[in-house]
Amino acid sequence: MPRLDRRELAAIFAGGVVGAIARVWIGRHVLTTDTWPWATFIINVSGTVVLAYSVTRLQERLPLSTYRRPFLGTGFCGAFTTFSTMEVEILDLLRAGHTALAVAYAAASIVCGYLAIWVTTALVRRLRRLV
Repeated sequence: MPRLDRRELAAIFAGGVVGAIARVWIGRHVLTTDTWPWATFIINVSGTVVLAYSVTRLQERLPLSTYRRPFLGTGFCGAFTTFSTMEVEILDLLRAGHTALAVAYAAASIVCGYLAIWVTTALVRRLRRLV
């Protein structure tokens, strides 16, 4: 059985605390209308940006670290982003009879997530070449 690294677990825990607090703050301060769940959409797309930035930056530029990736990827982004809430909101839209909106929300979340990955990764790599 592999030995657990308590510092790595602490990094995940700390990142999770920060990510969960950020998610709750945005959820309470971003107005969500009955027609579009803006808070979750903003959380998921911005979480994708953070994850794409940190993975690209940490893998390609900075020296390998035992604790940065677990803090940002598993901890922060794991607690900050929320696929399950997006699913519930899609089901709520479907139950309310907003089928087209539910499909648009699901599609926009996926497309914007992939665009966020592509743009963020390209920017990090371009900035790396300039520095």
